[in-house]
Amino acid sequence: MMISYEPFYQTLFRKDITEYQLIFKEGISANTLHRMKHGKAITTSTLDTLCFILQCEVNDIICYKPDEE
Repeated sequence: MMISYEPFYQTLFRKDITEYQLIFKEGISANTLHRMKHGKAITTSTLDTLCFILQCEVNDIICYKPDEE
């Protein structure tokens, strides 16, 4: 099983928001974005913050992609 952050990048594109803006205007840590880019875990608190900043739902940030066998 795998959580994908692909919807997050689609949401950023759709809302015309850059990672730079998230870091320097919204206070999201560069480490958090690095973790997401590499498919690592983030906290539900971070997920909540991103949903608040982007005014979106959780499924606009993450999705579940089962491993293909």
